[in-house]
Amino acid sequence: MSHSLAELAEAATALVPTEGRAVLGIAGAPGAGKTTLATALVAAIAERHGTAYVAHLPMDGFHLADAQLDRLGLRDRKGAPETFDVDGYAALLHRVRVETGRPVYAPGFERTLEQPLAGAVVVPVGARLVITEGNYLLLARDEWRQCRAGLDATWWLEVDDEERRRRLVVRHIAFGKDPEAAERWVLEVDEANAALLRASGGPETADLVIRGAWD
Repeated sequence: MSHSLAELAEAATALVPTEGRAVLGIAGAPGAGKTTLATALVAAIAERHGTAYVAHLPMDGFHLADAQLDRLGLRDRKGAPETFDVDGYAALLHRVRVETGRPVYAPGFERTLEQPLAGAVVVPVGARLVITEGNYLLLARDEWRQCRAGLDATWWLEVDDEERRRRLVVRHIAFGKDPEAAERWVLEVDEANAALLRASGGPETADLVIRGAWD
């Protein structure tokens, strides 16, 4: 079943409690368009309720820096579950839920540098809905289950695999890889992570499955 942006915006705002703040997660395989959908949702909700009502909190800021990946021998697997600071992300989701009376700062991710950037994202005081997105929000591992525990709902974005892979190659080329290296990275790294997500039952455990490309 396909969903319009208006329907999804209504479903997201329905999560907001009478008091406090709701946190919505959008999961999906690499290249599914999670950031694009989250950005569109934030814009649609802000148009109706005001920009202070909703905030976007990507998981990408919790990539380990290359220096740590080199130390761990994981540089060639960047983007895999073990290359994220999952405990830091889970702790931030908890802070976002309970610290509503002051701004909560979070790291962003600079794609040109391919590095996290401290304090680049803020959840402002008074935000009633926070939309976060990342590959592994539904991954059936204990360290990632603690992240889902911090979410009011988790949606899965499902996109045709051929289209998803095409967009990944385009993205990698745009941020500096040559076409051959981009295709190799998609096949050897991104697709391994996509297979892990499917084997872990990501789509089957989502509160909502959204089908179709958001670009």
